[in-house]
Amino acid sequence: MFSCVRSGAAASLAALALLIAGCGGGTATSSGNADATRPYTDVQGTAMTIPAHPTRVLPLSEPTLDATLALGLHPVATTAGRGQNAIPSYLQSRTKGIRSVGTLGSPNLEQVAELAPDVILLDGTAFQDPAVVDKLRQIAPTVYVSKTGQDWKTAFGAAADVLGQRDRGAKVLAGYTASVAAGKTAIAAHARDTVSIVRWGGIGLPAVLMKELCAGRVLSDLGLPRPTFQSRTGPGHSVPVSLERIEDLDADWIFFGALGAGGPDGGAVDTPADVAAAKTAIETARDTPGWTGLRAVKDDHVVPVDGSAWTSAGGPIAAGIVVADVARTLGA
Repeated sequence: MFSCVRSGAAASLAALALLIAGCGGGTATSSGNADATRPYTDVQGTAMTIPAHPTRVLPLSEPTLDATLALGLHPVATTAGRGQNAIPSYLQSRTKGIRSVGTLGSPNLEQVAELAPDVILLDGTAFQDPAVVDKLRQIAPTVYVSKTGQDWKTAFGAAADVLGQRDRGAKVLAGYTASVAAGKTAIAAHARDTVSIVRWGGIGLPAVLMKELCAGRVLSDLGLPRPTFQSRTGPGHSVPVSLERIEDLDADWIFFGALGAGGPDGGAVDTPADVAAAKTAIETARDTPGWTGLRAVKDDHVVPVDGSAWTSAGGPIAAGIVVADVARTLGA
């Protein structure tokens, strides 16, 4: 199923991964006056003063962690991923030695204070409790980089701005644009194929991703159409599908994600825990009435993928994984 991408396209698709890998694993750097500050107003309209070059960054969501790592900064800590009990699997090889300070939306405030961050990054996918946000703001400048369902590229650009890394952020996005161009070339023979993104839940119920989340936007960038039910903007997270409407999952191709244990075996490029979880969930799905009648199932076009990347709110690292998966699958 995951055949090799044509050699020319493969080289270009590697550009984003190489660029991000080259940026990763470092520590935050600063130039000029280390104590310099500047005024900033975030997407919620909250005005504050932030460091001109933050060095102790605390991202408290998947997109802000993805962005921080893609920019080559080493966060002081983070939180577990959505639906996981640890840091998102697809980022774990990049976060060795980085501790988790709680679950998504519920950080341990005492641990956060002990870390003495100089900036805290949030987004609309992670926090809904104003009382928690107010307490975080008493610890350090706390910046919302995006609202729920906002374009991941816009959110990433905001994070790069806050972290004093606009030039590096532009290079990362340029690498993504190059990988998309190469991906389009690789999948030209399947450019009209519809693509469904399915998340199989822990209780055996399916959900789909609409157009606004990271993976959906990547498919749009690649020019791939979505099935009718998924070809619209959703609430900023996956949308459950009743078993009576299982046909809403169908397409020419189904990219099928699930979440594993979120253990330490996850990696940035291949995440065995979550790919294995997807394969297991596909076997479970075979017992669901109507599943074996789906066109993608009949054609053996159900592709197990890393759910921690595909169903996350995303950032450039997750987006790069989606582009590579699609190119490997449809680029035969």
